[in-house]
Amino acid sequence: MKKYIIAAAVFIGTGAAILTTTQSCTSVATSDLGLSIIKRILLNGIDKGMGIYSNKEAFLQNNMVDKALPKQLRDINTTLEKIAPSLVAKERDYIAQAASYTVNISKPILQQAVNSLNAQDVTRIIQGTTATQILKEKSSQQLVSAIAPMVDQKLNEYGIIKTLNTALSGNSLLGSLLGGGNNTVNAGGLSQLASEQLVNGLFNIIEDYEHQNSKALLGPLGK
Repeated sequence: MKKYIIAAAVFIGTGAAILTTTQSCTSVATSDLGLSIIKRILLNGIDKGMGIYSNKEAFLQNNMVDKALPKQLRDINTTLEKIAPSLVAKERDYIAQAASYTVNISKPILQQAVNSLNAQDVTRIIQGTTATQILKEKSSQQLVSAIAPMVDQKLNEYGIIKTLNTALSGNSLLGSLLGGGNNTVNAGGLSQLASEQLVNGLFNIIEDYEHQNSKALLGPLGK
């Protein structure tokens, strides 16, 4: 991460002075320049995530989002594949559509969290913590709470809860996993899992962007 910050300063030629490796990593990182570099990379990662969430096809095809699928929902989908395979595709499609409605809620929260980064946070980054991890600590719970009502509204609007209950009639395992009774699915349970997937998927995209760019920045210096 020390080298990453210095290389970034060289690479991001937006009026910043070019730095040499003889300068102190700590002083560079905790300076306004070092902090602005980290913020810019995070903001670019956020923009990338919002672009994916705004496009249903891009969302469905993104493996960073798929990796964020909560274990409960993954287990449920595995079982659903045996009962009604088409329902899994429909569920994913509805979650993808709901994702686009969360962009205007999520983006300001993430941007505010980025702008709250300080020298102490940067010190942690120097010590090995990813910038995305710190961003997640600052905003994850707030994001889930903020988007859950919208996700719940959209999933109910699309009728996925009713469809699930029809398909899972008599299946107590799936009903209990989603917070329903013996054979019903609770809307809040599904919406909560979907909201967690959306939030964690965003952080996966941002962190992937961070990793990819740190490698690209180090490359020209032969690091």
